[in-house]
Amino acid sequence: MEIHELLIILFRLSNAMPMILGEIKRYMRDFRPIRVSRSLRDLAYKVMQAKENFIVENQREPSIDEIAEITGEKRADIVTALESVTDPVSIYEPVYTEGGDSLYIADQICDGTDDRSWLEELTMKEALRSLKPREKNILFLRYFKGHTQMEVAKEIGISQAQVSRLEKNALDKIKSQL
Repeated sequence: MEIHELLIILFRLSNAMPMILGEIKRYMRDFRPIRVSRSLRDLAYKVMQAKENFIVENQREPSIDEIAEITGEKRADIVTALESVTDPVSIYEPVYTEGGDSLYIADQICDGTDDRSWLEELTMKEALRSLKPREKNILFLRYFKGHTQMEVAKEIGISQAQVSRLEKNALDKIKSQL
């Protein structure tokens, strides 16, 4: 192959490169697990550029507030943009491995309840079990259905004063067990 032929091939490839790169980018954009709008991607790119420039100038990572000041964007928009271009991570991704034992992200997820609230709920259930069916019904109608004492009285077929007395006694029983 002569140099002239090589130059022609390189020239054709150099003209095709932008198109090839564009098609690759389009494919990557269209087949992401989560579709992200162009404006969010552009904002994320702007934020990442500002972050890189800040690191070069200050030799440290900028805070979100500093990035917001540099870009003139809202803090919440910056966080949303950065989160939108971050690939999702499986909860079964190991975060720590030692001697064959792995700690996964799922192991770190907490449901927000602590032992004390669990114990309080268990104690409350036990206290409610000790009530008579009529007392349970009155508390249910009053506190879960939002009925007044008069409405409960009509529904059960007793006086409002009896509802008041039964409700007070039921609450006292529960309090004594807690």
